[in-house]
Amino acid sequence: MIILGIDPGTATTGYGVIENKNGKITAIGYGCILTKAGRGLGDRLDVIFNELTEIIKKFKPEMAAVEELFFASNAKTAISVGHARGVILLACKKAKVPVYEYTPLQVKQAVCGYGRGEKQQIQKMVKTLLNLKEIPKPDDAADGLAIAICHANSHRNFV
Repeated sequence: MIILGIDPGTATTGYGVIENKNGKITAIGYGCILTKAGRGLGDRLDVIFNELTEIIKKFKPEMAAVEELFFASNAKTAISVGHARGVILLACKKAKVPVYEYTPLQVKQAVCGYGRGEKQQIQKMVKTLLNLKEIPKPDDAADGLAIAICHANSHRNFV
């Protein structure tokens, strides 16, 4: 099963693609969709939609996992990320890729066994779980992989 994990953002959307074969997970791709500061929101969302559509065509995921929105203090950032999530969900829907959503707490719990794990701890666990030579960079790409790992661990519980 090929799983696409997505960490939404308007400036940077991280993604990670893993294969889960008989309980063994391996990374098959990761990176970030970057949009230029100063461009209008519509232009930025268009870039996210189009690049994600190409990523879906390239890797042909059977399902996608997206981090749920979780911002308590900055409403402006929350709204911006919400826009990015909208085009991400639309791109997956148009490609007929089912989407599952996870909170940051669920992702941390699935990856490092502790729901309050620090960012660096999560990154080290992603490296270890996927048997990578180094921590995936940038951080948003590592987050995308962590979300995919979360789904791989959670999905087997309800298949």
